[in-house]
Amino acid sequence: MHQTRSDIRNLAIIAHVDHGKTTLVDAMLWQSGIFREHQRVQERVMDNIDLEREKGITIMAKNTALFYNNVKLNIVDTPGHADFGGEVERTRKKVDGVMLLVDASEGPLPQTRFVLRKSLDQELPAIVLINKIDRPDARIPEVINEIYDLFIDLDAREDQIDFPIIYTNARLGLAKRRLEDEARNLRPLFEAILAHIPPPQFDSRQNLQLLITNIDYSDYVGRLAIGRISNGVLRQGELISVCRLDGSQEKMKVTQLCVFDGLKRLEVKEASAGEIVSVAGSNSITIGETIADAENPHPLPPLQIDEPTLAMIFTANTSPFAGKEGKYVTSRHLKERLEKELLKNVSLRVEPTSDTDVFRVVGRGELQMAILLEMMRREGYEVEVTKPEIVTKEVEGKVMEPMEMLWVDCPEEFIGVVTQKIGTRKGRMSRMINHGSGRVRLEFRLPARGLIGFRTEFLTDTKGTGIMNHLFDGYVEWQGEIPGRPTGVLVADRGGKATAYALNNLQDRGELFVRPGDPVYEGLICGENSRSVDLFVNVTKEKKLTNMRASVADEAIRLIPYREMGLEKALEFVKADELVEITPLSIRMRKKPATH
Repeated sequence: MHQTRSDIRNLAIIAHVDHGKTTLVDAMLWQSGIFREHQRVQERVMDNIDLEREKGITIMAKNTALFYNNVKLNIVDTPGHADFGGEVERTRKKVDGVMLLVDASEGPLPQTRFVLRKSLDQELPAIVLINKIDRPDARIPEVINEIYDLFIDLDAREDQIDFPIIYTNARLGLAKRRLEDEARNLRPLFEAILAHIPPPQFDSRQNLQLLITNIDYSDYVGRLAIGRISNGVLRQGELISVCRLDGSQEKMKVTQLCVFDGLKRLEVKEASAGEIVSVAGSNSITIGETIADAENPHPLPPLQIDEPTLAMIFTANTSPFAGKEGKYVTSRHLKERLEKELLKNVSLRVEPTSDTDVFRVVGRGELQMAILLEMMRREGYEVEVTKPEIVTKEVEGKVMEPMEMLWVDCPEEFIGVVTQKIGTRKGRMSRMINHGSGRVRLEFRLPARGLIGFRTEFLTDTKGTGIMNHLFDGYVEWQGEIPGRPTGVLVADRGGKATAYALNNLQDRGELFVRPGDPVYEGLICGENSRSVDLFVNVTKEKKLTNMRASVADEAIRLIPYREMGLEKALEFVKADELVEITPLSIRMRKKPATH
């Protein structure tokens, strides 16, 4: 007996990075009356993690809710980057439709393809939004054709291709059904949501079922399990069953039940099928488990998550500077932090190694790993990590490695150097599109390990004007050796403080990573050698002072500006025999000790 709830719509907003998802959610919240007229609200209010605001990307999927014409719209803002695909995959279980946002100039990009494919697999209907229609380089008719081509390419059904198109300017909070219409607000978008996103359905004969798709934490009530009630009614104070992933069941009392209202959670006595809720009562509940009826529990199918493709070794900091800058410095602290991350990050795995102090962390990509490490260092952790390596698997006795589709957008004059560099990394060009604007879009297929360390090189080659995006594209047989970094490094042969005198004598050897006065230790990587070999150098050497007058006047020391190595650059730079040392105050690179 399938029934529907016409007073609710559950939808996710999906798009490529920086196409305006979070800005549009801002405008929807303002125009629905969630905020008071003169209330001070920061821009991109849904990006509540510092790193999200700094990088301008959404990292964690987040829930909000607003009302339009007495219908509640539960909206999930999802990440646009494939490295955070686990967030998108679990979001699909909560919603009945999606809003696909596409830039009016850039058109559908790789991550657009990724998130749309996940939604179409779930048979979710879509509303297409062409955003940034005020851009001077907007090419709206071409972009619409590209979107139709993308839907067809992804084997969308006929009813899925018959999507409505809304033209929006998220920054100004405007939407319209036709380009020639005059836009005053987002009302056409709200009307399209009510008309084209189906209301939630449920089976009135089924008992309670709720699949946990997210985990949060409250200082007052502990762990919060977030998900959508598929069937039945959930009440505060009642006894329920938690169906674990291993097949076991555990009784739990609901100590708090909340629904979403704007950016807040509103405590309620009960909630019924179709509603997205947060539930408190168990500190061991996790993503993928089902909250079910206490007497007659029936678990829902668990979440299906794509396999991770990249691995790194994490250890506690063992350098001579260990413990000087961080708050959490032991392997026990590291283990607890990684276990905490696993509770809410379903696309990450931590595998034990032969050494109990060493952890192999497996994830989706370099950006996901870099974000995790950046969060840890801001929380006060000290950690050492190895160069990222790809995860292979064996099929019928053959070693298979992950492949990536790479899309490059760059000025025409850089086609040659980009194609040459990708060619050395076993990449093959499959398409080249020139819109006649002076920029070209190139499409390549190459092994995932060919992309490790490529981004910095690519930005240097294109003088910072290139844009690159990549997407997992299955497994193929091992493609052979790929040349790594062609240069060696300058390694400190003793501890102390770097001096201007020593650095001045060394800067002809290569590019330096340290400044005068920086503390160094034996084994620290101080620079990049211009040749292919590693060179041990003394960066602490001081000028000998005598009372003899110099026959030639001393030359003034002029140091070339040093290269500051951030976290992402350092992860790309290191070789297999090198480590990145990450502390709250510093990012250093060092040679692996002989005992490593």
